[in-house]
Amino acid sequence: MSTPAALVTGGATRLGRFFAEALADKGYDIALHVNSSRTEAEDVAKTIQAKGRRCEILPCNFLNDSLEELVVAAKQQFPSLNVLLNSASAYEPAPIAATDMAMLETQFRVNMFTPLLLTRHFANAVENGQIINIIDNKVAYHQYPYAAYLLSKKSLADMTRMAALEFAPRLRINGIAPGVVLPASQRTSDYIQWRIEGIPVQHQGSPAHLVQALHYLMDNDFVAGQILFVDGGESINLEGRHSENYSN
Repeated sequence: MSTPAALVTGGATRLGRFFAEALADKGYDIALHVNSSRTEAEDVAKTIQAKGRRCEILPCNFLNDSLEELVVAAKQQFPSLNVLLNSASAYEPAPIAATDMAMLETQFRVNMFTPLLLTRHFANAVENGQIINIIDNKVAYHQYPYAAYLLSKKSLADMTRMAALEFAPRLRINGIAPGVVLPASQRTSDYIQWRIEGIPVQHQGSPAHLVQALHYLMDNDFVAGQILFVDGGESINLEGRHSENYSN
């Protein structure tokens, strides 16, 4: 039988790299989307090839290039393409008061419009398969200092559920919402510890936890339209302030 294949967006860096390598470990050839991280992509490709799997690097700038051509190229390279994992993301913090049209357009174009259109083109290209969207546990909150980013991710979560209905049973579509797993490099150890204190399980996550979530969603064919929060319970910690937890 032909080796199955996955198209992974943003697969050269951070979480995208872990997902791409995990899919290779699972027996998938990888169509590795890259924008500006070409050097990192070549390193990922070598790692995947060392695992005995094929990996082809497919460049695409989501702000300018054709998304349909990206899917067509992946399908041409890998006729058994049956997984799309949307990990590419744009992140720029700003409250509503400091958000302009350019920021909105970039955040929504990368974080929501692109996964939606890739879903459409993927559905046209494959007979059966799965889509997994990487979201963010911040969608459980209303953190206005990240207005454009967070609104785009909230929309992606809703689109995931909507698409799961539209394309079932041919495509099974779910999402993963990571918590404190790979903090940005500028985050201090004090900040990370402060975040951990707000996580019920009282420890930071690791990419391995997200890979476990990926395996669960891929292997359980009775799960569709779900957003799996992998965040140690942080997103349900919404007790709020009241008289009984107030201290002078």
